[in-house]
Amino acid sequence: MARVIVVTSGKGGVGKTTTSASISTGLALRGFKTAVIDFDVGLRNLDLIMGCERRVVYDLINVVNGEANLNQALIKDKHCDNLFVLPASQTRDKDALTEEGVEKVLKDLTHMGFEYVVCDSPAGIERGAVMALTFADDAFIVTNPEVSSVRDSDRILGILQSKSRRAIEGREPVKEHLLVSRYSPKRVEDGEMLSYKDVQELLRIPLIGVIPESDDVLQASNQGTPAIHLKDSDVATAYQDVVARFLEEERPLRFVNYEKPGLLKRLFGGK
Repeated sequence: MARVIVVTSGKGGVGKTTTSASISTGLALRGFKTAVIDFDVGLRNLDLIMGCERRVVYDLINVVNGEANLNQALIKDKHCDNLFVLPASQTRDKDALTEEGVEKVLKDLTHMGFEYVVCDSPAGIERGAVMALTFADDAFIVTNPEVSSVRDSDRILGILQSKSRRAIEGREPVKEHLLVSRYSPKRVEDGEMLSYKDVQELLRIPLIGVIPESDDVLQASNQGTPAIHLKDSDVATAYQDVVARFLEEERPLRFVNYEKPGLLKRLFGGK
């Protein structure tokens, strides 16, 4: 089977879709045939982030219901030959997703030679989120460094450890990776934000990366470009590091320390 990665969180707006787009793109750029699936039935944002919204004809629900096959529904990414997008439906109900249907999609992707399948989960614990994590081999738990986000992520961990197929069948647990997003070392220094160490201490799962808070993410979203493509940006570098660590390469942890500006910078408006 293709390795299934779910990108999940308990709270909305933490950067799951940005992360799904960048992780899948990063794997594809490394030469792995990768599919990224939007499980947020009824809303659908992944196709916007990937810049392929105008090319959507068929979606995940069409495939699950047998109304289209994967060759018809998969959209080839503009930038990576190895990357394909399977969008969610905007018009169907989340109950249209079935475990049997999702399992068939994943098996068919494996038969088509896909090595990784990234599942962009909706926030919370409703049906779409549970479907996204059911067949996971790896889980990226995306959380902002704030108490409510961390608490909700802890709830998702409980569901992952009890409702995933691996848990039900008593197999090796889903491999969990903590990704802290929208991180500001300055705000941590000022006591306005939890540190990444605080977050890891609360959730007790291995840290795979820290994504700095940046306007570049909004810029990338508006351009329909995964953030990992933004050249010379801290966000792109952070996501490249995350992909490298996932592939078991050593990378230093960057963008976590606050460097106090010098006198001249402070005098001329630096922070």
